Amino acid sequence: MPDIIIVGGGLCGLALARSLQERGLDFTLYEARERLGGRIFSERCQRNNLAVDLGPTWFWPDTQPRVTRLISDLGLDTFAQHDQGDILRLNTVDEKPEVMALTDIHGGARRVIGGMEHLVTAITAQLTVDRLHLGHTLLSVEEDDDHVMLSFRHNGKIVQVSARHAILAVPPRLLEEHVRFDPPLNASLREAMRATHTWMADQAKVVVAYDQAFWRKSGRSGNAFVTHEQVVLPEIFDACDATGEQAALGAFFSLPPAFRATIPPATMALLISSQLVQVFDLPAEDGEQHVHDWAQDAYTCSTLDRTPPSMHPEYGNPKLRLPLWENKLFFGGSETAGYGGGYLEGALESAARLQRILAPDPVSLSPEALTGPADNTACIALFGTWVTAQQPDLLATYRRHLNQYLTRQHKEQLTQRALLDTIEQFYSEALRQLSELPFDTSSTGIHKGRSDLTPEVHAPFATVHQTLIREALAFNRSSCALSNFPEEHAPGKEYLSTIARDLAAAWREFALSSNAVLLAKAATVSESQRTH
Repeated sequence: MPDIIIVGGGLCGLALARSLQERGLDFTLYEARERLGGRIFSERCQRNNLAVDLGPTWFWPDTQPRVTRLISDLGLDTFAQHDQGDILRLNTVDEKPEVMALTDIHGGARRVIGGMEHLVTAITAQLTVDRLHLGHTLLSVEEDDDHVMLSFRHNGKIVQVSARHAILAVPPRLLEEHVRFDPPLNASLREAMRATHTWMADQAKVVVAYDQAFWRKSGRSGNAFVTHEQVVLPEIFDACDATGEQAALGAFFSLPPAFRATIPPATMALLISSQLVQVFDLPAEDGEQHVHDWAQDAYTCSTLDRTPPSMHPEYGNPKLRLPLWENKLFFGGSETAGYGGGYLEGALESAARLQRILAPDPVSLSPEALTGPADNTACIALFGTWVTAQQPDLLATYRRHLNQYLTRQHKEQLTQRALLDTIEQFYSEALRQLSELPFDTSSTGIHKGRSDLTPEVHAPFATVHQTLIREALAFNRSSCALSNFPEEHAPGKEYLSTIARDLAAAWREFALSSNAVLLAKAATVSESQRTH
């Protein structure tokens, strides 16, 4: 019986498997699809051999440190998203598109050379093959004394496996709808699962390959927004390779999932072609189309997900990050992330949280940073120095998040979202730093579930929120870009109160998580003492 079973071979499950293998833990991974990667999905074009991303395409180094670090560690090459040239907007069906006064609308986004699938293949190449089991659909999860028993459907048969810990790195809505839990999950948790939208589940994406990037030769970037009443593809972008020689345009659909399902493939192909011709003229007609409708993907989209959310989804519900069944069952996946929910960054944040619980780092990855003995006083001092050193950069991080929302045409809650993203990114990195420090917890007291070290760890954060909000508001007042957004330019009391509540919730989550890191270190020391 393995110590750990991971269900879900998306980025969270793969990243967790990689970290567990590096630490010598016994695990097995089960994936329902006949491939790994989950929503990371690329296809190869016959026309020009381009690998086109039909799932995630971009990552943002300025605001997504985990995925940036992973891509670098794996030795993958990247390139900047092509934004050079005119950005078009088509407001009326029978008129020519107009040029917009925008530049760099992807906010510093980068892509992986060869497609995002290289991220999956690079991680998979590091894993032991016999630990990976494809084509296994999870049916039930049962608590059985000191272990968990999982039932899968595989090749028409029921397969049962057991482990001391089970990690379900699967979208919460899919688990709630399709998986039986014994004992049943409580009503509050099930409601949190139903309320958590599966990122991209209601979306469809198309990439169209061409012999050459004709739009670039005409001085166009490939970026376009379509807003008329017959819109099929509201957002179009350049999807060429790093050189521009393997040419393609990508786009997202505006049509709702239920309506898309009624359109025959041949008709959909004509609608796509017609839309691209409207924007880029006749050369756009003759392309090789690759379409993936995530709403038709049984391992991505739940019944609830087929109704698109009315606003930007919220992620990181604390109920989805709590251990169940006396630390035998855990939820994972990007939708459970405290930071970067829905994105690749969120998947890695979730994997890091689970790794901290299951296999906390016993020593610092940077011991040379300690100038004295590796005792708790030195660790607290080093952590406090790190926290203090990051604070001057928080405003710059806020401005990057704000700019991303502006370039993506968001018009509401810009300050609120950018501040929350900034704080959650800061806390996510702080947890990583904390987990790597070699605290000596052998004699550290624990009172009512709190480590005696926790207050000292929290002390350097005392004025972070107030300082960041003050600096962000001062920037907003001087920002020309926000002058057209009165609520952001000079936020009112109610809006500021909402922002303060959001940041307070983020702090509570960090406070609990940082204490959990210290408790996990203490548990590791205790286990080591018992085995020796």
